[in-house]
Amino acid sequence: MKTKVKYKDYGDFPDMNTVRDIVVYGAERGGDKKQFKFENLDGKKEVKTFNETYRDVIGMYMYFRKLGLTGKKIALLSENSYYWIAIFYAVSMGNFIMIPMDSKLTDPELVDIAVRSRCDAICYSPDYASTAELMRANEDVCITEYIPIADFYDHVRDGYGELADSDGIPCPDEKIDPDALAYIVYTSGTTGKSKGVMLSQANVATDSTATLRAMTAGRTVSFLPFNHTFSWASSIIAGHLLSVYVYISKSIKHLQKDFSEQHPQHFTAVPLAVETVNKRIWATAKKNGRTAALLNGLKLSRFLMKFGIDLRHRLFKEVIDSLGGNLEMIICGGAHLDEKYERELYDMGIQVIVGYGITECSPVVTCNRLNDFKFGSVGKALECNEIKIKDPDADGIGEVCVRGTNVMLGYYDDPEATEEAFDGEWYKTGDYGYIDSDGFLFLKGRKKNLIVLSNGKNVSPEELEEKLKQIDYVKEVLVYDEDDVITAEFYLEPDAENADRLREDVNAVNRELPTYKRIGNIKTRSTEFPKTTTMKIKRQYS
Repeated sequence: MKTKVKYKDYGDFPDMNTVRDIVVYGAERGGDKKQFKFENLDGKKEVKTFNETYRDVIGMYMYFRKLGLTGKKIALLSENSYYWIAIFYAVSMGNFIMIPMDSKLTDPELVDIAVRSRCDAICYSPDYASTAELMRANEDVCITEYIPIADFYDHVRDGYGELADSDGIPCPDEKIDPDALAYIVYTSGTTGKSKGVMLSQANVATDSTATLRAMTAGRTVSFLPFNHTFSWASSIIAGHLLSVYVYISKSIKHLQKDFSEQHPQHFTAVPLAVETVNKRIWATAKKNGRTAALLNGLKLSRFLMKFGIDLRHRLFKEVIDSLGGNLEMIICGGAHLDEKYERELYDMGIQVIVGYGITECSPVVTCNRLNDFKFGSVGKALECNEIKIKDPDADGIGEVCVRGTNVMLGYYDDPEATEEAFDGEWYKTGDYGYIDSDGFLFLKGRKKNLIVLSNGKNVSPEELEEKLKQIDYVKEVLVYDEDDVITAEFYLEPDAENADRLREDVNAVNRELPTYKRIGNIKTRSTEFPKTTTMKIKRQYS
């Protein structure tokens, strides 16, 4: 596929083996340009330049050193904020180990991670002061330094000490081993207990630079949780490397307002958000009696694009304006996205760049490019890693394995799980898929989710869920095995007629499937499925 690209495909920057290199490079390149806009501790909008951010970062870095935390673990528990990013950069400036905590977890889960990680210090926002007190009261927690983010600027001044009133900003000169443990990221999988993924600065830096050499972007609104590595590569580090402006959204609830005010060129999202954008476009068209006009516009757009005539932003100006007026692309990862949404948004002038990643690979492994992509695929491998298919079947489908500088050091305090995760140098992702003749990876589901029937057949629930979600009134669906019968459980749009139509519509899907893949049992539920903090449906729930 080819399309006109307004932004160059590859980042123009040197190799960097540490996140500290990236922070210094970005500050020097960005200078007095605006870097972040955000809501500060007083609830007011504030703007920081690259130079101002760097000054805060160095102050926090020196504060951590004054506390004697060199070589120790520093947990970070906060909602998305400028202060989160500044602390992330500060920890990356020296020989510290950062543990980014998932702020959406429950207090018992957060205390458990504090215990299991054996962290020495924690930076926490005002919203999590009570959680910090629970940790302080737990004798199994080894934290000795409780650092309130509410006092962020006091910490910065304390770090500078006698240099506080000086214009000079010292550059850290301590030596960093790029391959040493630098981050422990606890996964939020759909099954089982979280594991601590150990990453080095080299893992994160080489993955981020490779990602930004595969694609690039402009002004953005950042709203994905910062504790997840997808945000690191796609906004926190990306904005720094590209010297672009990032608006830090306080809550996903404010996105419509944030888009209208900030006019992003792109944003990064999980599939659920992309699906929501697409469905909202159609729902708005239906409400305004514009469904036929939208359909005709799509037909005309597809026809003109065949001849290289791109009038999409003119044809769909109303749609683009509702998303801030400048939106050109959405970077999507974290789970499977039905290619239907890619195609429709592309025809409207919004390109969805789908990639594939996993925390254990820092996290990006593959991605589509702006002018080299295939709908339905998750793109080609980044320059920092190789991919292969282990034990492919007759259709070329097998387990996706990754080898490269972005692959984790292992799981914290879990050598057995680490050994199980590797086949020599190759990390076994647990995802099934195939690589086509052009090098594009297509995913088919998770190995651990496979339904193994008594007749020996293997069925991917994700494949069936994708087909069932095409039923227009299905909001969510989960497919699983129940007593050797393939069962589909649905959460539907609230309309009594939908439940009556469901069996008929599922039968229509069944007729397109081999007998052994057909849905044998249907269930409905009145509430959404329980989800992880990354909005994936939990496959084990009560």
